[in-house]
Amino acid sequence: MTTEQQILRERMTISGDLEPKTFLPWIRRHAAKLGLSQAISHSGPDRIELELSGPEELIDMMEMGCSLGPIEVWVETIERQTLEAA
Repeated sequence: MTTEQQILRERMTISGDLEPKTFLPWIRRHAAKLGLSQAISHSGPDRIELELSGPEELIDMMEMGCSLGPIEVWVETIERQTLEAA
């Protein structure tokens, strides 16, 4: 029996004391390792917004990874918003 994974599109908004110079490459590498497509729409020292596309379980893993992130980054909140299906 095979289960087909539903591909989702979500906007993830990360807030906190962020170091975009360090965190953005980290986000790109982590998304690539998980096989997620991603596009960063906003980046600043206190907020990063990105759109992700992939299976829900992998987006969940991306959220967990970002919450732990690199040592230079302090993530306070991560908000997720579902977009239209990919």
